[in-house]
Amino acid sequence: MNAVDHEDKNREFDGFAGQYRELLKDPIREAFTKDSGFFAERKRQVFAAFFARQGMDPHRMRWLDVGCGQGELMSMAQADFAGSAGCDPSAEMLARAGNPNVRVQRTPTSIPYPDESFEFVSAVCVYHHVLPADRDALTRDIFRVLVPGGIFAMVEHNPLNPVTQIIVRRCPVDADAQLLLGRLARRLMHRQGFRNMGMDFFLFLPQGLTRRFPWVEKMLRKFPMGGQYCSFGFKPK
Repeated sequence: MNAVDHEDKNREFDGFAGQYRELLKDPIREAFTKDSGFFAERKRQVFAAFFARQGMDPHRMRWLDVGCGQGELMSMAQADFAGSAGCDPSAEMLARAGNPNVRVQRTPTSIPYPDESFEFVSAVCVYHHVLPADRDALTRDIFRVLVPGGIFAMVEHNPLNPVTQIIVRRCPVDADAQLLLGRLARRLMHRQGFRNMGMDFFLFLPQGLTRRFPWVEKMLRKFPMGGQYCSFGFKPK
């Protein structure tokens, strides 16, 4: 992606910023949950469950959310970490985050923080907006800002889920989306030096059923048909 392409992409999301929540609305999504915070909460739960299984304490970690947008996940989960920061290529999206700990990315593939600044980095529904040719560069820069022993969590829409496919096709924000199969996400992380720490699938059940039967989502987390997945990688020491 050249500089002009980067500027066009930034302007596109700047234009979405004022009506972002409205653009995400979809009848299927609304049937799944009427609470937009539910999707951020599920990601927070997936992260927390991973750290618990690994015996890691996120309260000792500095967290960076790459492509944080308007900062909904940051606002919800920042209390779980020792510190939090975000970055995004869209200045207008960040202006609505209401969080001082955010920086604009000069390009979608560059992270505006020094080497080895964070113990945990997440990229939530970011990579399907990045051209395949640029995904290695973004992953390499994420690797750079992690401390040795740090964790990277890539969350993406699951193209194996037919409902996800329908929602993505109808969403104006995802007009350019190129979804990644889970195995491609894992391979991408491996190419840049990450060691695989597993993949969890989630968003099998609508909000009401998830809260009534949380054990179902836990039981299905390795079944590759959830609406989204999270691939975890470890930066070797």
